[in-house]
Amino acid sequence: MTTTIYHNPKCGTSRNTLALIRNSGEEPNIIYYLETPPSQAELTTLLENMGIGARDLLRNNVEPYATLELAEDRFSDEQLIAFMVQYPLLINRPIVVTSLGTRLCRPAEKVLDILPNPQRGMFAKENGEVIVDAMGKRVK
Repeated sequence: MTTTIYHNPKCGTSRNTLALIRNSGEEPNIIYYLETPPSQAELTTLLENMGIGARDLLRNNVEPYATLELAEDRFSDEQLIAFMVQYPLLINRPIVVTSLGTRLCRPAEKVLDILPNPQRGMFAKENGEVIVDAMGKRVK
């Protein structure tokens, strides 16, 4: 199974997660979800596989979150998923799918729990924080 990342290249966490996948020696299938959003069925499956509710995947610091009044607890998961499909900017990222599971990788190092291959060397996030040492072992 190929690793897939739902990626936004403008997001540092997403870029760090992609770099960690590549540091394991794998070139993932990259889905630029803002350009090619998942369908309602795909998003529902991703949520089920992550074991989280739709609200847990919802970004609350972007428009149209406030405009749609999504902070109010009156929407079902199905309705929230429909909003995320219609407005993919509402989908938190990155989501990574591997043979070992599906995760919302915030922070980026959460991807290490589901990568099938070990890290091939040292890795530091864009901010300089080292999370994998020279031996390919997780620092914390």
